[in-house]
Amino acid sequence: MSSAPGAPPSGPASPPVSKGRILVVDDDRLVLATVAHGLAQAGYEVIDADNGDDAILLAREHRPQLALLDIRMEGKSGFDVAATLRDAYRIPFMFLSAFSDDATVAEVQRLGALAYLVKPLDVGQIVPGVEAAFARIKAEPALAAPVAPVARDGLSDPMPLAVGILMHRHSLTRTQAFARLQRLANELGITGAAQAERLIGAVEELARSGE
Repeated sequence: MSSAPGAPPSGPASPPVSKGRILVVDDDRLVLATVAHGLAQAGYEVIDADNGDDAILLAREHRPQLALLDIRMEGKSGFDVAATLRDAYRIPFMFLSAFSDDATVAEVQRLGALAYLVKPLDVGQIVPGVEAAFARIKAEPALAAPVAPVARDGLSDPMPLAVGILMHRHSLTRTQAFARLQRLANELGITGAAQAERLIGAVEELARSGE
């Protein structure tokens, strides 16, 4: 049947355009499958691994634009994988973990993660964090450049980490934690980012005093 006048010629539908390629790493295969499926449904090309060694091999082969890493895994930890991704392949990363003790938060900050999402989270909460990370990567090309280990002030946006800390410590949702952070900032007459830096600094000081 001929096409209507002025209509483009019919043909096979084009495949959907990927929002970006992301490596997801978690040794809990149920969590891995759930997160990978959710991100794929949201339009991302997903590569997944259930251990650190495979994650590094896949990163070298496929060069994802972002990695979402669990922290505590058998063998290489998420921290080990993150250091390799940063130093060898210039791949930005974020963490998804149930652990948010002071030492863990300090190491997340030192490594220079884009964000730190504290479990339990459903995919509907993870996707916005991933979208924000991709937006930063596109806006800041230097994030994909070789970097050395960074100090606390090396993270250009301290808000996600500070919100994660408040979520863990006070059993808050992400929205509640953000509101709490802003309220504290308003009480002190400073910006939310400045209050986030203060909070992260206090956590790092506690971690150092416990060493």
